[in-house]
Amino acid sequence: MLPAPVLRLHAKDNVLIATRAVAAETSLADFDLVTRQDIPAGHKVAVSAIPIGQPIRKFSQIIGFASVDIAPGGHVHVHNCAMGNFERDYAVGADVRNIGVLAPADQATFEGYVRPDGRVGTRNYLAIMPSVNCSASVVRAIADAFNAGGELDAFPNIDGVVGFTHGGGCGQNSHPDSMTNMHRVLWGFARHPNVAGALLVGLGCEANQISFLLDAYGPESTAGFRTMNIQTTGGTRATVEEGIRLIREMLPDANAVARERVCASHLTVALQCGGSDGYSGITANPALGSAIDRLVEHGGTGILAETPEIYGAEHLLTRRAVSPEVAEKLLERIRWWEDYAGGGHNLNNNPSPGNKDGGLTTILEKSLGAAAKGGTTNLVDVYRYGEPITKKGFVFMDSPGYDPCSITGQVASGANIVCFTTGRGSVYGCKPAPSIKLATNTAMFTRMEEDMDVNCGQIADGEQSVARKGEEIFQLILDVASGKASKSEALGFGDNEFMPWEVGPVL
Repeated sequence: MLPAPVLRLHAKDNVLIATRAVAAETSLADFDLVTRQDIPAGHKVAVSAIPIGQPIRKFSQIIGFASVDIAPGGHVHVHNCAMGNFERDYAVGADVRNIGVLAPADQATFEGYVRPDGRVGTRNYLAIMPSVNCSASVVRAIADAFNAGGELDAFPNIDGVVGFTHGGGCGQNSHPDSMTNMHRVLWGFARHPNVAGALLVGLGCEANQISFLLDAYGPESTAGFRTMNIQTTGGTRATVEEGIRLIREMLPDANAVARERVCASHLTVALQCGGSDGYSGITANPALGSAIDRLVEHGGTGILAETPEIYGAEHLLTRRAVSPEVAEKLLERIRWWEDYAGGGHNLNNNPSPGNKDGGLTTILEKSLGAAAKGGTTNLVDVYRYGEPITKKGFVFMDSPGYDPCSITGQVASGANIVCFTTGRGSVYGCKPAPSIKLATNTAMFTRMEEDMDVNCGQIADGEQSVARKGEEIFQLILDVASGKASKSEALGFGDNEFMPWEVGPVL
């Protein structure tokens, strides 16, 4: 049996959401309404007259304002819905509640790699990173020497040798955050719980000197962390040969670790969405939020990010902030982005053409759906890009909305697994943290099942509840954390998605 052709998400909403394509002149008897135009799947139809200048509401929240008079049954989208200023009620802490965290003996478990400092990995990689783009080719050559042949077959506990190449490291000193971001990311990946050993390769004359990174973050080279420069090692060929030798030295120790049973409190999950559509805030995002509520109950951590993509929904997060200081950290980042983007209205260029084709009209609408990934528990802290996460529970990390850049920061902050919702069909994968893909609608899941791990479209189809799908996601998180390959891992994704956030102009 087909679900109803339209949904009303909240009694205060003046739009309905099409669960499938609805033709013009279709009678929607439950709402005493006839559609005036064709309504594509995931798009909005006015349930009542909306005069010009009046707010358009979805999720009981304002997503924009009518730019012309909209008649009942009319298609509501970019042609008649625009951004506008309005007051948000931040109501700091109004929705904070007691969150019962289960005792360790009662928590769910998974099979992970326990590191000497007590952190737990879900994968076991060796990482090679350039300090600057000038050494990226050398890094790639070292990694290829291990991945092209069968040398790693003798080390079954190692998931791979990864070269995390990037385009920065020099010419980016014009903004104080840019090099700080690079340092946090490089150090966060080098010391990531999913990384057994790391090699950092520099050119020698770059702005991002390896010595600066070591002075700021850590000790000199150790058995599990080595550094070298092309200019002092003797050029390209000599550096590749030396890099291969250093990685070979790390292989036995990296392979010596084995998975063991640990509590779910050791899981830190990056929450991400890309290629969103009109179903995202109805199916996959709230289902992921339900899974994260379960994870928090079991002592784990969920990291929401993409600051431009919670713009317009920040008041829902401040209501859950555990203190005025935490709320102000978030609002300060919102103000920074308004200034950085040249004004709040400019942030509305964020919905991509694909987002709009899928039914999302404004950044406000996109953000309200995106924020649902964070579930309903308290917001315990707000972090800068790539900053180490030190609190358990639901947290926020500042980042751009661009998925590879945002997830790079979340992984650097400590995420050892990624959950990625998508409506249009993003094919993102991640190393060293496995990426689980959650489809928002059944049509896309069926078309791209080789890339998608979970079909959350069953919620819109009326076949499953948000809570039931959330439990399915939570169990899959545990399974993938224990070694089950996600779809993106099976396809080999993850070597090309490393993208530290460069702030400001490149000089």
